[in-house]
Parts: sequence; structure tokens; C-alpha cells
Amino acid sequence: MDTYPIEVHFPDIAVHAPGNTGIPFVHTFDSGVAGPHVMINALTHGNEVCGAIVVDELLRARLQPRRGKLTLSFANVAAYGRFNPSIPDKARFVDQDFNRVWTAAKLDDIAIQSSELDRARAMRPVVDSVDLLLDLHSMHEKSEPLVVAGPLKKGIELAIRLGAPGTVICDEGHPEGKRMRDYAGFGDDASSKTALLIECGQHWEKSAVTVARDCTARFLLLACVVDKGDLPAGWFKELPEEMRVVRVTEPVVADSMDFHFAAPYTGLEVFESAGTVIGWSNGKAVTTPYDDCVLVMPSLRQLRPGVTVVRFGRIEQRLRQQGA
Repeated sequence: MDTYPIEVHFPDIAVHAPGNTGIPFVHTFDSGVAGPHVMINALTHGNEVCGAIVVDELLRARLQPRRGKLTLSFANVAAYGRFNPSIPDKARFVDQDFNRVWTAAKLDDIAIQSSELDRARAMRPVVDSVDLLLDLHSMHEKSEPLVVAGPLKKGIELAIRLGAPGTVICDEGHPEGKRMRDYAGFGDDASSKTALLIECGQHWEKSAVTVARDCTARFLLLACVVDKGDLPAGWFKELPEEMRVVRVTEPVVADSMDFHFAAPYTGLEVFESAGTVIGWSNGKAVTTPYDDCVLVMPSLRQLRPGVTVVRFGRIEQRLRQQGA
């Protein structure tokens, strides 16, 4: 399996280690004016550097909210510290995926220990107070960026209001465990708390940083915690002409190491006919379940039993954007 080139510089985030919350690498700034608590989070996975670049830049620029609170955080710093450019996919996590531990039962059960659980427990008091979360991610494969809105209407509506990227993924998450963006109120239809997860592009491509800056700027502006003039003008990019909403209907989960795709898919491929073979699991064909089926984030770079290797999606909406 080929390794993608590393086009970006990994920032030295050690200067941000003290934080100002009592939690290392977590900084919260309070305007003293009524407004939401907004969080921009980076490094949910240790090799997903675009978010770290953006959060580092915001901290160095000393961005302050005009209304509400703003939290800027680096999550899995232990995994980030293990990054090795010769084996770049190995720095995703230390013990387990940080983005699969966000259930109250896992976080409360202190008999279960891991680097990621310890970090999630440390960050939990701040996350519990957040109204709007933007979690910046990137992808194993070189695919068009997308926004993961979760299964609820409030997430889809927020993604559409954000306006970028052009593909909105609605999904229930992963069988392996709950994501940070689905934690507590973020995943509760009765709560006003909402979260978005942006997959900005391939982990180490320059364009992923461009997407991360644009989405972060738009999110902060949408939340009304800053004014447009507070943000670098160069961060805003043109909106896509169209947004499409894709509903994930089912995951394809590997039950062994014997899984391979029929072609080198990277994501958002659309297959016209149901029954198209897209891969094989233990020698058995894996086929598309319906016409116009979208492949969502196919990758074998983290292949192991229990891991989602691709998800099937159905296009629900196409929306022409005003002012695009």
C-alpha cells in the first residue's frame, strides 16, 4: 500500500502544553459577554495534522472571543508525539481509537485504562460545558473533503448553514464505539448542543489545511463568538456551488484480515447499479445494496477485525447554495 507524501510541517505544540484550564493542551477564553461555548478541537487522531496547524495558529494569534467562550484544544497529544514519517499511519492512537471511547459507561468505568481513555476523562469536564463543537479530522485516502453531521436533523442543519465542504454525511457512527461528536448532548435530539466533524482531505496534503482554516473560520463566525475581521482574510474560500446530503445506511466491518477492495477506491465513488461488487471479505463478494450507492471513506490502512473499512451511503438531498 503506497504512502502519501507529507506536504505540511508538523507544528511544535509543546508551547501550548500548560493550557489555562488545569488540563494540559486545553485553552479556554471567556469574553465575559453572553454567548455560546464553542470548541475547536484538533488531534483526535495523532497523525491528522491539519487541525493541529489551525489550532496552533489561532493560539499564536491570541484570538479572543467577543461573545461567549472559546476553547482551543489538542486531544491525543500522546499519539501526535509518536509520529514517525517512515510509518505515518501508526500514530493514529496509542492504545485505542480516541474517537471510539465517548460513552458515559466507558468514561465512568475506571477499571478500564488506556492512554486514550485517560485523556478523554481529563478533557471531559470541558467538553461537558461546550455548546458547539468543531472536531477537525483528515482521511487515510486522498478524497474530497466532507462534513460528518451525525444522524440528527440539528447536525444536518448546522452543516448546511456552515456551507462547506460540499458533501454532508449523516451517520450513526461506528460499531467499534462512540465518537466525540456524538457524545452526550451532541447526540441527543432534545439538547441544543451540536457538533460537526470535518474530514478535511488526506492527512498530509496542503489542501487539507486550507479546508481546515476555511471551515474553522466559518464555524466561529456562524457561532457569533468572533467577527469576520478577527479572522485572517485568507482563510475564507469560495463556497461550493452545491451541497449534497448523503445518508449512511450501513457499514462494512472487517471480521478478519482477509478483506480487499475491487479497485483502489478513495471515497465518494458512486455506483449506478445495486449488486456491484466493490470488494471481498473472506472470499465472499461485498456488493452495493442499492442503485446510486456512495462509498464513504473506504480504506484498509487500519485494517483489523472489527474496523469499519467502508460505509454505504444514499444521496438524500442536493442543495444549490446562494452566493456560491
